[in-house]
Amino acid sequence: MDEMSLAMSGQTLSEKIFSRAAKKEARAGEFVMADIDCAMIHDITGPLAVKGFYEIVGRDAKVWDPSKIVILFDHQVPADSLNAAENHILLRGFAKEQGILNYDIFCGVCHQVMPEKGHALPGQIVVGTDSHTCTYGSLGSFATGIGSTDMSSVFATGKLWFMVPQTLQLMIDGRLPKNVTSKDAVLRIIGDIGADGANYLACEFRGEAATRMSIPERMTVSNMAIEMGAKAGIFETDETTVKYLEQRVKDKSAIEARAVRSDEDAVVTQKHWNVSDLEPQIAMPHNVDNVSPISEVPKTKLDQVFLGSCTNGRFEDLKLASDLMKGEPVAKGVRMIVVPASREEYMKCLHAGLIEKFMEAGAMFESACCGPCMGGSFGLLGAGERCLSTSNRNFVGRQGSPKAFVYLSSPATAGASAITGYITDPRDV
Repeated sequence: MDEMSLAMSGQTLSEKIFSRAAKKEARAGEFVMADIDCAMIHDITGPLAVKGFYEIVGRDAKVWDPSKIVILFDHQVPADSLNAAENHILLRGFAKEQGILNYDIFCGVCHQVMPEKGHALPGQIVVGTDSHTCTYGSLGSFATGIGSTDMSSVFATGKLWFMVPQTLQLMIDGRLPKNVTSKDAVLRIIGDIGADGANYLACEFRGEAATRMSIPERMTVSNMAIEMGAKAGIFETDETTVKYLEQRVKDKSAIEARAVRSDEDAVVTQKHWNVSDLEPQIAMPHNVDNVSPISEVPKTKLDQVFLGSCTNGRFEDLKLASDLMKGEPVAKGVRMIVVPASREEYMKCLHAGLIEKFMEAGAMFESACCGPCMGGSFGLLGAGERCLSTSNRNFVGRQGSPKAFVYLSSPATAGASAITGYITDPRDV
């Protein structure tokens, strides 16, 4: 398509968001200076951003807008080392000094707390110093991870340079079968596209199956957009989005005020999947795109099952796993660690009796945090051990020893496997 035809074509969802943020028409491939609507740091990446901010503007300077910055503690909470404790002290001091909202009292994983507290809205540009910031695209925002030094500049100016990404529409059609989940769908997509198959693209998730997904299911899909190299993973705003946000946002008019959709004549690339016959998927060690249907996975004995993370730590995920366990005990020799994604999700589990069910089965139910996902505070694997995890990455050494093996699955597969002791098809339980 020539430049004149491109200029006359409609705009994608991402182009519209950047046009508003840059205060001019923005097209894919162009560089723009965009206004940031919300910025997030957490306890691992935040200290470097704070130190960089002081280096840029001086010790006595103020951030551009404290009401648009959020700090969360989730990776190392409670502090598991003196270094972690010192990072917490630094960030608490910065938040108090600048008047920034700080969720430091074990509120949960940043990528769960940000949406549930109403900090990510349709049509916004949200940045965070964590690659899985793309989770908020489930609510129609252009959300992406940035480096700590880039965040220092955002703190100082409220703006950031972007190249407007091209758009890849991932059409997820059909209906997911029973005990096959959105995690299985996105693993299949990543397996087909590859870890670099969507490099710096804005992935739009569309189609019948995508539209039918709940917000927790959409969050799982958007969360893993980065695992195929995407800059963002976005669902269009619809009734499901509005219903979720109406319970969480004071200004109801803000929900749909900036909600946009891609024009029908926008320049996009499309790829199609029909999930009606999809089976559970497993990402085999040691890459997220090393995906196999569970029917092709050999019988694999497990040492640990991790149920949680920003990918699959919501109440719906934990309940699905519990339902698949059917009150049976965790298999002998298997450690099952369950970590809800936020305090709010923890309380849902508490009121529903899920904590009691997991504990009676022999699982460990921990307070909301990142947990074993990044090999942090607890749940580390030893050499030769195998873990089935509902998290988003299975790289070498990700959850402990570089000689350990991490397999990624859905919560349904995790629940079924916890009681058998090996990777098990949830449809067979």
